[in-house]
Amino acid sequence: MARQHSKKHHLFKCWKSRSTSNLSSGPAQAPSEGSVSTTETSSNGFRGTLARMRRLHQSNHSQLSSVTPAVVGASTSGGTQEQQGQSQAVPSKDNQKATNRTELEPAPEKDINDAVRAFDNMDPMSRLGEGAGNIVTDANIAFTDIQNFTATYLQPFQVFNEVVTTLSNVHPYAQIALGILTAASQLLMKQANLDKAVSGLLQTIRSVYEFLTEEDTINNIDNMKDTLAKIARVISDSAQFIKDYSETKSFWKRTGKNIGSKTQAIVDDYTTTLNDLMQQYRDHAVQDIQINVHRVLEDLNLEGMAYAGGAGLDMAKICLDGTRTEILREIISWIADPRIDAPRIMWLQGQAGRGKSAVAHTIAAWIKDAGGLGSCFCFAHDRLADHREEKILTTIARDLADRDSAFRRALADVVSKDHSLKATRDATQQWQRLILEPLSKVNREIVGNVVVVIDALDESGTDASRSRILSLLASEEAAHLPANFRILLTSRLLPDIEEAFNDCQHVTVTSLDGVPLASAKRDIHLFVSNELCHRRFKDTIGPKEIDQITQKSDGLFQWAKLACEFIKRKSAGRTLRERFDDIIALRSGEGGTLLDKTYTTILESAVPPTNRISLARFRSVMRQILTTLVPLPMSTLQVMRKNFPNEEDHYDVVVILEFMAPVLSGITDSSPVRPLHASFPDFLTDRSRSGNYFIDTSGAYDLAFASLQILCKELQFNICGLESSYFSNSEVPDLQQKIDKFITRHLSYSCQFWAQHLQTTTFDLDLAKLVAIIVGSEKILFWLETLSIIGELGKAVDALICTATWLLDQPGFEDTLGMVQDGIKLIWNFGGAISHSAPHLYISALPFTPSNTRLSKILLPKFCQLLGVPVGGLKEWTATQLALEHASVVTSVVFSPDGKRIVSGSEDNTMRIWDAERGVQIGSPLEGHKNKVQSVTFSPDGKRIVSGSHDKTVRIWDAERGVQIGSPLQGHTEWVLSIAFSPDGKRIVSGSKDKTVRVWDAGRGVQDGNPLQGHTDCVQSVAFSPDSKRIVSGSCDDTVRIWDAERGVQIGSPLQGHGDVVCSVGFSPDGKRIVSGSDDYTVRIWDAEGCRQVGTLVQGHAGVICSIALSPDGKRIVSGSEDKTVRIWDAERGMQIGSPLEGHTGKVKSVAFSPDGKRIVSGSEDNTVRIWDAEGAVQIGSPLQGHSDAVQSVAFSPDGERIVSGSYDNTVRIWDAEQRVQIYCLPQGHTAPVHTVAFSPDGKRIVSGSNDNTVRVWDAEGCVQVGSPLHGHKNAVQSVAFSPDGKRIVSGSHDKTVRIWDAERGMQIGTPLEGHVDTVWSVAFSPDGQKIVSGSEDKRMRIWDAKEGVQIYCLPQGHTGAVSTVAFSHDGKRVISGSFDYTMRVWDTQIYEDMITSHQKMKLSAYYPEGFKTHPIRFSSVPSHALHDSEQLLDGFQPEDVDGWLEPVKLHPDGWFRGPKGGLLLWLPPSFWKPFYSSCNKVVIPSDCCTELDLGHMVHGDKWHKCLKTDA
Repeated sequence: MARQHSKKHHLFKCWKSRSTSNLSSGPAQAPSEGSVSTTETSSNGFRGTLARMRRLHQSNHSQLSSVTPAVVGASTSGGTQEQQGQSQAVPSKDNQKATNRTELEPAPEKDINDAVRAFDNMDPMSRLGEGAGNIVTDANIAFTDIQNFTATYLQPFQVFNEVVTTLSNVHPYAQIALGILTAASQLLMKQANLDKAVSGLLQTIRSVYEFLTEEDTINNIDNMKDTLAKIARVISDSAQFIKDYSETKSFWKRTGKNIGSKTQAIVDDYTTTLNDLMQQYRDHAVQDIQINVHRVLEDLNLEGMAYAGGAGLDMAKICLDGTRTEILREIISWIADPRIDAPRIMWLQGQAGRGKSAVAHTIAAWIKDAGGLGSCFCFAHDRLADHREEKILTTIARDLADRDSAFRRALADVVSKDHSLKATRDATQQWQRLILEPLSKVNREIVGNVVVVIDALDESGTDASRSRILSLLASEEAAHLPANFRILLTSRLLPDIEEAFNDCQHVTVTSLDGVPLASAKRDIHLFVSNELCHRRFKDTIGPKEIDQITQKSDGLFQWAKLACEFIKRKSAGRTLRERFDDIIALRSGEGGTLLDKTYTTILESAVPPTNRISLARFRSVMRQILTTLVPLPMSTLQVMRKNFPNEEDHYDVVVILEFMAPVLSGITDSSPVRPLHASFPDFLTDRSRSGNYFIDTSGAYDLAFASLQILCKELQFNICGLESSYFSNSEVPDLQQKIDKFITRHLSYSCQFWAQHLQTTTFDLDLAKLVAIIVGSEKILFWLETLSIIGELGKAVDALICTATWLLDQPGFEDTLGMVQDGIKLIWNFGGAISHSAPHLYISALPFTPSNTRLSKILLPKFCQLLGVPVGGLKEWTATQLALEHASVVTSVVFSPDGKRIVSGSEDNTMRIWDAERGVQIGSPLEGHKNKVQSVTFSPDGKRIVSGSHDKTVRIWDAERGVQIGSPLQGHTEWVLSIAFSPDGKRIVSGSKDKTVRVWDAGRGVQDGNPLQGHTDCVQSVAFSPDSKRIVSGSCDDTVRIWDAERGVQIGSPLQGHGDVVCSVGFSPDGKRIVSGSDDYTVRIWDAEGCRQVGTLVQGHAGVICSIALSPDGKRIVSGSEDKTVRIWDAERGMQIGSPLEGHTGKVKSVAFSPDGKRIVSGSEDNTVRIWDAEGAVQIGSPLQGHSDAVQSVAFSPDGERIVSGSYDNTVRIWDAEQRVQIYCLPQGHTAPVHTVAFSPDGKRIVSGSNDNTVRVWDAEGCVQVGSPLHGHKNAVQSVAFSPDGKRIVSGSHDKTVRIWDAERGMQIGTPLEGHVDTVWSVAFSPDGQKIVSGSEDKRMRIWDAKEGVQIYCLPQGHTGAVSTVAFSHDGKRVISGSFDYTMRVWDTQIYEDMITSHQKMKLSAYYPEGFKTHPIRFSSVPSHALHDSEQLLDGFQPEDVDGWLEPVKLHPDGWFRGPKGGLLLWLPPSFWKPFYSSCNKVVIPSDCCTELDLGHMVHGDKWHKCLKTDA
C-alpha cells in the first residue's frame, strides 16, 4: 500500500549537521539529527536573533549553528536524483560561475567574486529536492567564512535567509510565501551579467528583504500573511523578469519595441507596487493593491492545444481562514520536504462531504496568490460530456507554460516538431511529450516548487475514464519526477484508485476520514459561526444553536454547509426558528444517513410530497437539470423547456428552482444551475434513498426534441456575420463578442449535445423527422459552421456517428442516413480547415466534396461562385485518415471482423486497440513484447488478437479485456515478421526472419508440428486458405510457396516470377487464386491449384524518374525511370506515345535524343547503353556493353555519330552510334563513379563529373584529359553541361552549389552560386548561354544569370519530390523538369522574364502608373481559370524581391494557399497535393495526373458570403 502520511507534522524539520572544513577553520557545530525546533516567534526571542544578524558582517567566525525549517518553494531549480546525491561532495561545474558586480553599491571585485564562488560551492540551490533549510544553512556557512566581505548586494538576502531559519509555527499560507521569497532570493544571488537597466529594480528588492527582517515585520507575519503573499508574488515575478531580461530584450528588439521605455515602465511598476505593499504591511492595513504581472511570453505558437475550460481553480471553494490548519500544514510540509526520496504524489481521500475540494482549492489558491508555479485541474460529475480526462495533461502543460517562460519555450519547442501533440487524446504522449520532456529541459530554471492539484478524480466518470491517468501516476516515471514537483490528488476511496496506488512508494496517502473529531468540530464551529453571523439571525441563532449544529454535523463539513443553507433560505410557511428545529430534529438510521435525512427535509419543505402537481414539476425540472450534459443558467433552461414536446411542460422553471437554493447554485444569479455537492444527485438518483423525490435519468427525450427544434429554428448561414474568408477564427476581431451576440446559450448547447440526447432515446418518428430536416439540408453545414466558430467542431463526428447508429435499419430514412455518413466523411477530410476558419466550410470543403455523394448532389446546387475542380476531382470518398497515434513507427494495422475496431502494432513495443469510427483509443496499450511489434491480426470472432515481434515471440491477447492470454509462443530464432489466424480460429501461422514458417495451436498455445522449411531468406508474409487447409508464404528469396497445413509439407514447386522481395500474399475468397505483391512494383496473380502465374498488374512509371530529355523539335519528351523503362511523351498534350521501351534490367539513369530526334540513347544500372528507334519505339541492335557497373549518364555528339557514357565503374566511354561498338575508353582519371557526361557543342570535347568531387574535360578525338581536374566542389558532382559557345561549363553538386567554369583556361569563374538547400541534381544552359537552370533535392528550380553569377529568380514549387533533371526548350522560353514525384513539368519562364522587367521599372521610378501586377493566380492549364478579383487578396502588397512577385500566393505545408499577408485563400486536401498544378506550369506529364482548379468565378475575402444562392 502507498505510504500512510503521518498526521503529526512540524513546520520545521530536523536539525541537520554538515562539515564545512573546506570553507572554515573548523567544523561547524549543529545539534544532533532528530532534534526539533520549538522556538516560538516572539519579540524577546527575535531580539537575540536580530542582534546576531547585525554582528554577522562585523566579525569573523568559523562556527555556526542554525535551525533548518522546511519552507515551500525554496528550490530554485531542478536536477536529477543522481546529481542531488553528488552535490554535497562535488560542486557542479555549472555553479562555478562568478556573478558580476552590480552598479548598486561599491565593493571590492575580489570580495564579491570570492563570495559568489563560496556560495556556489555549497549545496547548490540549483538542485531540485534540496529544502530551503539545507540551502539557507549552506549559505550561512559559506558567507561566514568570507573575510573582508562587508555590506554588499548579497547581504539583505543572506540576512533574510538567516532570519527565516528561526521562525516556527507560522500560518501555512505565510509558510508558502516565505518559501517563495527564499527561492527568489537564491535566484537573485546567482545572477551573473546583471544588466544596468534593471539595477534599480534590484535595489528595491534588496530594500524589501531588509524590511522583511525587521522585528515588527516578523512579529506580524500571521496577521499580514495576505500582504506577505502579495509581496512574495511580486518578488517572484521580478526575479523571473531579471533572470530572463536578456531574452526579453531580444524579443522586444525582434518585435520593434522600445527596449528602454518598456524596461523602465516595468521596473517602475514593480517598484511602486513593492513600496505600496511594504507601506500597507507597516500600517497593518489591508488595501486592494493592483498587482500587474509582466511576464513576457514570446509569440510561441501553442494555439490549438486542447484546454479544458472551466476546470481550474474555484475561489468559492477555498477553506474559511482558520479552518483545516492541521491538514493544510501537513500538505505544506509534504510540499517542502527536502528529501530526494520524498513522495511526489499525495492522495487526499475521504468520503463525500469531508471537504477534500476545499483543501485542494485552498492549496492551489495559496500557491497562485504567492506567485508559485502550479496548476489546478478539477473533474466534475456534471461535466462528463467534456471528456476532461482527455485534456487533463494538455491543460496542466498550458497552465505551467502560462506561468513560466522557460517551460513555455520548452513546450513550444516540443509541439513545433510535432503539431499533432496539440490535439492528441493519447494520455501517454501527453505525459511524456508535454509534461516530462519540457520539465527535463528546464528543471534547472524553475523557481521553487511546482505544485499540481488534481481535484475530484472520482468524478471523472467510469473507471475506464481514469484508468490511463492512474497508470501514469502510478508509474516509475511519476516516481522519478523532479524532486521539486508535487501532485496533490483528491478523491473518494474507490477500489480502482486504491488498487492503482497499492505499493506505490512515491504516493503518500492522507485520509480526511481520520481527522480527529474534535478538530473537525472546531473547524465546523468556526464555519457555522461565520455563515450564521448576520444580524437578522442574532435573535434566533446564538452560541447555543451554533454548538448544536456543530455537534449535529458529526464532523461532516458538507452537512454543516447544507444545514446553514437550509436555515438561511426562506421557505413558504416556515420561520427561521422552525427551519433550525427541523435540522436539529433530524435522526440518522432507519435506512438513511444524516445527509439523506437532511436532503429529504429540505425537499419536503420546498415540495410537499402530497402536492402531486408540484412533485411532478419538481421531477421534470430536476430531470432536466440532471440530464443536461453541461450546467446551464435558469434563462437557458427556460428556453429549452419552452421547446419541449408537451405543452404542459412549458411552465417557468422558477416555480420549482426558487426553493432549491440550499441544494443548487445559480438560483439567485445568472450562473449555471448545478448541485452544490455531488452527494445531492447521488441521493436523487437512488430510489432507495430519495423515495418520492427519485429522479429517473435513463432517457432524455425532451432535451433531444428541444435541441433539434432549436437547431431547425435558429441555425443560419454566416451566423456571426464574418466579414472575410481570409481570417482564421482566432484572427477574427471581437469574435467572442460576436458569439455572445449571435449564438445564444441554448443554440450553442443544442449544437453540441443534440445527438448525445438522441442516443439515449429509442427510435421515434418525430425525432427522426427533425433529424432529417437538419442533416438533409444546408442546415447541416450551418450546424458545422456554428461548431467551428465556438471551437467545438471536435464534437461533430461523434454526434453524427451516434445519429447513424440511431438511424440504422430504419425504413424510410436511408437517404438521411446517407447524408449523415457523408457528413462524417466531410469532417474527416476537411475538419482541420473547417475548424481553423469557418468560411472555408463553404469556400474550401464543399467544392472538393466528391460529385457522386448525396451531400454534393443535394447541397452544392444551393451554392454558387465556388471554385471548380475540372481535373482531378473526386467522384467518391477516398480512404479517410484518422490520427491514431503511437509513440513510434506503426508497423501493422488490421480491422476487427465487425469493422468496429482496429488493432495496431508499433515499434514502441506495444499494440493499441482503437474505435474505428471515432478514432479514439480503447483502453490501455497492450504491453508485454520486449521489442518492436511487427505484425498483428484479430481472430475470426474478434475476441482475440495475435501479435508477432522482433523479440522472436508470438503472443495471444484477449481483445476485450486487453490482457495477454497464457505465455508467449516461443520457437522462432529470429524476428517474427508475419502472423495470421486460420479461418476456423484454431491455429496461428507465423513467418520469420529465421526463414521458417511455423503453425501454432491457438487454444493450447503450443507449436503444431515441425517448422515448414524451404525458403532461403526471410519469410515476409503468410496467410491461410479459406478452408484452413493450406498456407501461402512470401519471402525475401523472391518466391511464393504453398504449404499443406495439415501435413506440414510444401505443395508443388515455388511460384517464381517476381524480381524482388515478396512483401504480401493472400488467397482469394474461393481459395483458387493467390495474389502477391513485391518490391519489383508488380502485383501477380497465381493459380493456387496449378501453381502457375495467370496475370500481372502494372501501369505507368512505377518508379522515380531519373532522367528526361526534349526532342530537338520540342514536341516530344523522353524519360528514364527506376522502373527500368524508357517512355516517350507528347510534350504538348502530356500523353504517352506508344508503349514503354523495355529491355533494361536495371534502373534507367540517363536518356537523350539524337540531334535529328530519330534515336534515343539510354544508360542503366544494368551496366548497358541502349539505342532506341524514337519513332518505331523499338531497340536498335544489341545493347552497348563494356561498362562493368551502372551507366549513370549518356549523351549524343552534336553530329549524332557518337555517344558518350559515364559509369559507376569510374570510366567514360565513347561509342559509334551507327556501328554500336565502343570507340574509346578514356584513360582512367576519375577515382570514383562518374555521374554525368556531356559533349561540347562542336563535339571536340567531353566534360564529366564524378563522386571524386571533380569536373574533368576530355579531348573527344585524342581521347586524353585536357588540363588538370577542375577542383572546387566539396562533394560529388551530379551534373555538368557546356554553354552553347563551348567556352563555359556549369556543374551542380551534392554540396548544394552550382559552379561555372572557364572551359578553356580550366578555372572557376566567380563564386559558387548558392541558394539551394540540398543536392543539386541537374543543371543546363539556356540556348543563348545567358541563363542557367538548376534542379535540386529541395524540390525547387532556380534560374541564374550565367554572366553575373547571381540568382534571377526561383520558380514556384510544383514538384512534390526532388527535381532530378532539368532542361531549357530550344527557344529558351520554357524549362522542362523531371522529378522523383514521377511527373514531368513544362514551365513558362517568359512570363517571369516579363515580370522581372516590370519589377525593375518600379525600382527605378517612385511612381509606377500601371500599378502592381503579378502573374495571374492560376492553378490550371486554362487561362480563364485564373483567380477572379485577385486585387483584393494582394491589396497593398509591395514585394521586396523578385520571388515575391513571382509567387505572391503559395501552397504552404499545412495545405493552405495563403496570400502575401497570410490571408487564407483556400485549403487543399492532402489527397490533392501530389501532384498539383503549379501557377507557372505550362504542361504537366502525364496530362491527367495533376489536380487543376478553376478559380475564375470563386468568391473570396469580403465577398465570400455571396456563395449562398439567395433563394437557398
